Amino acid sequence: MTINNSVGIQTSGDAKHFAISAKIPEFTNKNRTLVIQYSIRFEQDIECGGGYMKLLSGFVNQKKFGGDTPYSLMFGPDICGTQTKKLHVILSYQGQNYPIKKELECETDKLTHFYTFILRPDASYSILIDNRERDSGSMYTDWDILPPRKIKDLKATKPADWDDREYIEDPSATKPEGYDSIPKEIPDPKAKEPDDWDEEEDGIWKAPKVPNPKYKGPWKPKKIKNPNYKGKWKIPYIDNPEFEDDPDLYVLKPIKYVGIEVWQVKAGSVFDNVLICDDPEYAKQVVDEVFANREVEKEAFEEAEKVRKAREEEEAQRAREEGERRRRERGYDRRYRDRYRDKYRRHPRDIDEFHDEL
Repeated sequence: MTINNSVGIQTSGDAKHFAISAKIPEFTNKNRTLVIQYSIRFEQDIECGGGYMKLLSGFVNQKKFGGDTPYSLMFGPDICGTQTKKLHVILSYQGQNYPIKKELECETDKLTHFYTFILRPDASYSILIDNRERDSGSMYTDWDILPPRKIKDLKATKPADWDDREYIEDPSATKPEGYDSIPKEIPDPKAKEPDDWDEEEDGIWKAPKVPNPKYKGPWKPKKIKNPNYKGKWKIPYIDNPEFEDDPDLYVLKPIKYVGIEVWQVKAGSVFDNVLICDDPEYAKQVVDEVFANREVEKEAFEEAEKVRKAREEEEAQRAREEGERRRRERGYDRRYRDRYRDKYRRHPRDIDEFHDEL
């Protein structure tokens, strides 16, 4: 089922909470694959806000749909500054919400991107962005919904005969004859007795010592692969007595609504091409068809960015020129004021003469 494939929904008005939902024909993923896919374009510099969607089950009062409304699945990007660019995947199980344990990242540019979540009857999943798989795994391991099937055996200890030495000294190696008699230093063979050396006054000349290139340090037998090496010992896993399988773990409550419920500092995000189906190949085909004009969008975006930067530079230039004009005017006013003051200021001598006349 596709919702408003030709018309997108755009948020408007900054620093607001947005909530909108649509009722859809009931969809159940019992014994079938669930695919939710949609596109979003952050036309604005969002700064901080969500771009995710929710699948809702049961009865929903659409006029009161909001953050407290229960949902079965929440999926999509959430951005805040340069640090947070998270891709949410939150599943509801028995009335409790469970976020995926992995740290998944979303796209943050201003182009259109498709987000696809695929959940299969074997509880495996795949996450695609623009038809490229970003991650995959299993509900059993990537959500803390059920206790793990296996746990470490905390009572286990490494066997006494476990050999975890990868290399050992060669037992057949023998120390070369005369090895210990090799001196650490030897007289410098290049040194020469100074011409002015006087044995009577200076004593017998001896060449200075230099490191002996033949000296290899204390002898150690060479290392060889240990034939008895068993690898690094690891604590074994055992069946978890608290694990109780649920063959319907992957089954969501029948989906009856799809909703957008986000808060954004700067609005302008465009949600479009919402698709809920059971055919991943069809979902891929939808992306390919929409992205047939991908290059046109990129070119239009790049051209718009050029226009925006040119406009900003033009405005900045006008601001600089206006500031310079005002500085010149202030300077002219000061000069005119100073000349006026000097012209009409009376000299102290003139004041004294005026007093004499009185």
